[in-house]
Amino acid sequence: MALLPLLRASLLSLLTAVCLLAAAGPAAAAESGRRVAVVVSTLNNPWFVVLAETARDRAKELGYEATIFDSQNDPAKESQHFDNLISSGYRAVLFNCTDAKGSIANVRRAKAAGIPVFCMDREIEANDAAVSQILSDNYSGCVALGQYFVEQVGETGKYIELLGLVADTNTWNRSKGFHSVVDRFPGLKMVAQQSADFDRSKALEVLEALLQRNPDIDAVFCGNDAMAMGAYQALLAAGKAGKVKVFGFDGADDVVKAVAEGKITATVMQFPKTMARTAAENADRYIKGERKFPQRTPVAVELVTKANVKKFGDYGRK
Repeated sequence: MALLPLLRASLLSLLTAVCLLAAAGPAAAAESGRRVAVVVSTLNNPWFVVLAETARDRAKELGYEATIFDSQNDPAKESQHFDNLISSGYRAVLFNCTDAKGSIANVRRAKAAGIPVFCMDREIEANDAAVSQILSDNYSGCVALGQYFVEQVGETGKYIELLGLVADTNTWNRSKGFHSVVDRFPGLKMVAQQSADFDRSKALEVLEALLQRNPDIDAVFCGNDAMAMGAYQALLAAGKAGKVKVFGFDGADDVVKAVAEGKITATVMQFPKTMARTAAENADRYIKGERKFPQRTPVAVELVTKANVKKFGDYGRK
């Protein structure tokens, strides 16, 4: 008989626990349904930090829990991130890829799991994987940069081109835009073209080596601003800063300041905050039921020179 009160107490505790779990279940499910992943190619570049943090912050403003994943420019790490976010039940992915072709499989895996992907800045070469892609107009930006390059360097001279990641479509869109102008002038000779992976330290090393073989260049065209700063450091060490003109692309704050100081000749301002916010807002609209999105949305860019540099700062227009 002494066991009866104990059994009753145990049964009551069990029923209480079941009720608590039942009450918490919908809330927990609702919370998991408010999680958004921000997967970026690298956080080793301030420009991508701005992209990632703006996407995260806008998602939070819209009522989501947002987590940043750094792929460190490594497709294997990117795949691991997708494994994680798919198994963890994230509701959407704001995505900046490591590889235009190689990343398609990750986006399709997420799509198959019912997780929509919204690309920002970097393009994947597929039209049936991501819901939308918000991309800078890289080609047109480098057409304008190429025109300014010819104005500043002249119609004759020698130059080096530092390419970004060879697996990134931005690398080639920028290069093609630039060459669509510069190649019309036979007197402008590209004496070397080499990838520095959009990385400042690698650009320093690559240009130092190239200068040994090409000491008499007039300019360096860099596929992004991190490489432009690395190139400037190499020229400074070689005693050529101020003698060789450096051109970048991104609109990073340190390069905008360097343009104002005359250290960098020009850059092209992308608008990472606009791309990131738009991607987050598209994800929110999708989650709320909207399904019609343009596959690619170009975001205009602007040439930044010493003549107009005062208008720019903080990764955009002031």
